[in-house]
Amino acid sequence: MSVILATGGHDDKIRFWEAPSGICSRVLRTDSQVNCLEITPDKQYLAAGGNPHIRLFEVNNSSNQNPILTLEGHTGNVTSLGFQRNGRYLYSGSEDGTVKLWDLRSPTFSRSFDSKGAVNSVSLHPNQAEIISGDQNGSIKIWDLGSTKCISDVIPDAESTATSAQGRVPIQSVDVSNDGRILIAANNHAEVFAWNPSDATKNDSSVQPIATFRAHALGAYLLHARISPDCRHLVTTSSDKTCRLWDTTTWQLTQTLSQHTKWVWDAVFSADSSYLVTASSDKTARLWNLRVGAPVRQYVDHDFAVTCVALNDSST
Repeated sequence: MSVILATGGHDDKIRFWEAPSGICSRVLRTDSQVNCLEITPDKQYLAAGGNPHIRLFEVNNSSNQNPILTLEGHTGNVTSLGFQRNGRYLYSGSEDGTVKLWDLRSPTFSRSFDSKGAVNSVSLHPNQAEIISGDQNGSIKIWDLGSTKCISDVIPDAESTATSAQGRVPIQSVDVSNDGRILIAANNHAEVFAWNPSDATKNDSSVQPIATFRAHALGAYLLHARISPDCRHLVTTSSDKTCRLWDTTTWQLTQTLSQHTKWVWDAVFSADSSYLVTASSDKTARLWNLRVGAPVRQYVDHDFAVTCVALNDSST
């Protein structure tokens, strides 16, 4: 299979899709809502984060509906996960306040980091040696996998009204560009902060972002933010029913995609950064051609909100 596309959501199901036709080719039933999905680099496995387990499914064996591995160790919703480049290790963040690293040859975690607050998002630095997390306490932490220590803890100066117990605005999403030059963090009130990662690791409160901007109107919630594989664009998704594309050089708005009718929870780019798949509470996922800013396919079969999407169409 050259293109692997999967969606998950509040109907406790994972659906695989034929990306060009929009036909649902396979349905997996899980025992909880599906919060996040990720496909291994070699397209062999799909990881699904639920409450509180992570389950691995075979991508190319449609006769096996059961997970081949269940990772146990989190005690709350798994909110975010991903794979290291070789696919042997998985990293995850959870509402239980921890970031965990898993060796897929074992069902238990190999390392655990205490974020001291519910973790909403995790991302792996391209150097494969650092995990960045964003949490409900408004903190962006960088974890060194070699020393297993937190080497940086940045709390951006948000303008929005604080909603956390610590008087801060929760960080909803973090990401690092593939070239390692940009670290972004977005809070749930749609403020986006961008740093040079080398500055962020200085653990100095005086280090200022290279850019700060509001991605969606006051009153809207930001739900996800992701940098494109070619590092040229940032996508943000929101409760305002849109996703927006931002130029990572100027940080100016370049496109607003606005055909969903309810909250847009997630978005993922194609390998060449020219297409985007979005997931929404309107029970659909959509494929967008970013060259023209228009949807070219709709994926309709979920019973409730579609909250996450995974795509792997790489040629390597």
